[in-house]
Amino acid sequence: MRYSLRTSKIIAYILILPLIITLCSCASIGNARALREGNTIVTSQGNAGVRDNTPVVLIPSYGGDDILTSEKVNINISNASEGYIVVRYTGETERAKMQLIGNGQVTYTYDLYRDEFEVIPLTADSGTYSATVYENIEANQYATIYSTEFNVTIVNTYGPFLYPNMYVNFNKQSKAVELAATLAKGAESDLEVVSRIYQYVIDNITYDHHKAETVESGYIPDVDEILEIRTGICFDYAALMAAMLRSQRIPGRLEIGYAGDAYHAWISVYTPDTGWLEGMIVFDGTTWSLVDPTFAANTDASDLQKFIGDGDNYFTKYVY
Repeated sequence: MRYSLRTSKIIAYILILPLIITLCSCASIGNARALREGNTIVTSQGNAGVRDNTPVVLIPSYGGDDILTSEKVNINISNASEGYIVVRYTGETERAKMQLIGNGQVTYTYDLYRDEFEVIPLTADSGTYSATVYENIEANQYATIYSTEFNVTIVNTYGPFLYPNMYVNFNKQSKAVELAATLAKGAESDLEVVSRIYQYVIDNITYDHHKAETVESGYIPDVDEILEIRTGICFDYAALMAAMLRSQRIPGRLEIGYAGDAYHAWISVYTPDTGWLEGMIVFDGTTWSLVDPTFAANTDASDLQKFIGDGDNYFTKYVY
């Protein structure tokens, strides 16, 4: 099963998906103790000091009656308090796009595919969101078919970074979820789980230079396919690691931005012991510093540390 995050004045408007990935030229918890924020299980610890590795996959709901609607678009905000909305385009063309702006900040552009339920995270926190949907007319011409605003109070603080969504796409049957549980078995803390998953990804996934040069706009990672073929671009690395962490109740942000001059993807993670570990994570046995699973898998350690330094080379633009 896939969770896709997939009146009219005609405009000649070229909507360019921010992830034009020349990217990188580059649930049962048993007897565990759980820290809860809102409705989110953030972490758990077993009775004998061993962390419970039971997968917890939060399932986005398509239900509810708080729906903003037009003839061709349904925007279900019934579960916005959990940190996501569900959008469905029902028009005649194969393609549509939605621009979403939270609290007047960054503009996110999402592809919508006819009759698909697109799960879209609300990453600008609580506040006012504006959404505009454009229908493809021909080539790069689009028509505005719907525009609206809605207010959001996010109760589940980590919801946007625990639920599956368009770009971090997984479910209970995903091989990535099964593998994460295997890797997490016997771990004593969330940090140890992060370390194990991180090490597995950088040891087993190689960088696909050809894909990086040829990937088209609108590309969405398939985390199980990446596990199977064992190669990918930075977007794939980040999506895979984020999916695995989320299934182990560890909030993970997939982030898009710039590493130096390269358009790039990486992750940040949250644990109760550390708070948000921003950017990337490298563990030297004692402390955590910036990590980037793509560069760590393909770069000499000294060169990697020289590049990332204190993180000034990284600039986050989009968060999913």
